[in-house]
Amino acid sequence: MAGLSSGRDGLAFGIYAALGYDVMSATNSSPQTTEMFASDRSATLMKWVHLGGIQGLALGLFGSYLEKSVWPMIGVTVAMGIMYVEYKHADASGKANPPPSAATPYTPDGYH
Repeated sequence: MAGLSSGRDGLAFGIYAALGYDVMSATNSSPQTTEMFASDRSATLMKWVHLGGIQGLALGLFGSYLEKSVWPMIGVTVAMGIMYVEYKHADASGKANPPPSAATPYTPDGYH
């Protein structure tokens, strides 16, 4: 695959893909947690997924502007896309299945 791009392109892709994963982990619990609590917390869980996605894409866009390269945006978009699909699956699965017995659901008057 020699001649396709410079090592700098691969580096930019990898760094910004990792940044995408970092942003999602800073703004969200894991997809597993989303699946466990989607039945009663879906709206707020997915709100943070969307806010994390916006943050990551904004950083990728800014990185592409600074680097004058599409690779930062491609890297962050790939990572955010993978995570978004995982969270959407977790949300749908959590709504379709009861939470595990060890999960403590939240109600307006507290945890029960």
